[in-house]
Amino acid sequence: MLIRTFQEAGFDIIALTNQETGTQIEIIPAHGALLHAFKVKRNGETMNLIDNYSSIRDLQDNLRESFKGVKLSPFACRIKDAQYQWEGVSYTIQKTIPPDNALHGMLYDAAFTVTQQHANEHSASVTLSHSFKEADTGYPFSYDCNATYTLHADNELEITTAIVNHSKTSIPVMDGWHPYFNTGTPVDELILTFASKEMVEFDEELIPTGKVLPYTEFTQGKKLAGVELDNSFLLDFTQAQPLANLHDPVKNINITFFPGTSYPILQIYIPPHRNSIAIENLSGAPNAFNNGLGLVTLAAGESKVFDTRIRVTA
Repeated sequence: MLIRTFQEAGFDIIALTNQETGTQIEIIPAHGALLHAFKVKRNGETMNLIDNYSSIRDLQDNLRESFKGVKLSPFACRIKDAQYQWEGVSYTIQKTIPPDNALHGMLYDAAFTVTQQHANEHSASVTLSHSFKEADTGYPFSYDCNATYTLHADNELEITTAIVNHSKTSIPVMDGWHPYFNTGTPVDELILTFASKEMVEFDEELIPTGKVLPYTEFTQGKKLAGVELDNSFLLDFTQAQPLANLHDPVKNINITFFPGTSYPILQIYIPPHRNSIAIENLSGAPNAFNNGLGLVTLAAGESKVFDTRIRVTA
């Protein structure tokens, strides 16, 4: 395995490459530690299964609408009215998307630095780190976010995130990712399978009502033609891994997900253009800072690791 860096389309990219198979993972540390590419060889050609930003200008113009591939921390999805209470104190998030939407945390546009990298014949790994230090009056806490990408054999990408609380008090945490997948085949032709027990009920503003509803519609697989999704599902960890799979029957490609128990929520979003699909591993539901669905409390000095794996068969 090989680790290298290069510049392309205005980005500084770090790549993890399996020289035997040609599989390559590309990450952009300076922009939310985003996953830029998951390239595999198919019939002698290289294809990227990640719907990414074509250039630095594309990212600057569209990041806050799509949030493609970025790290979501210290919360994912929405916080209602950008407000929450923690240990008896009310907070209002200042970093918002107009009109005053607290969306996808603080680090989606943060610069991460490479703090570790290692490669051998079996794997290649890079750790990207960002230290958040009371940078928002609505989240006046300090913590480290350490995101590690590891490319294993068999076209498998392991993604782990270690959150370390450096505050003197406990802090609320919800962790997640926002990758969009694109096989080159329209989403309507794809088949999605995932092991869910329940679905989080949303109101018209996509804020959870506090209820969860029985939901098993995708447990046997379902074609996505005509299906609209921007929903959170509770995974059923009593089922055997993998717990989710995206199948392209046209090209015979499978993108398979093996989330750890630290990611009990699977968020699925199909954008209006329907050329890609976001499949997101989350530690909690939207508005978790208020409803507590999957919210993690980290005591002073405490850390927690969130992990998932994605495997491609092409």
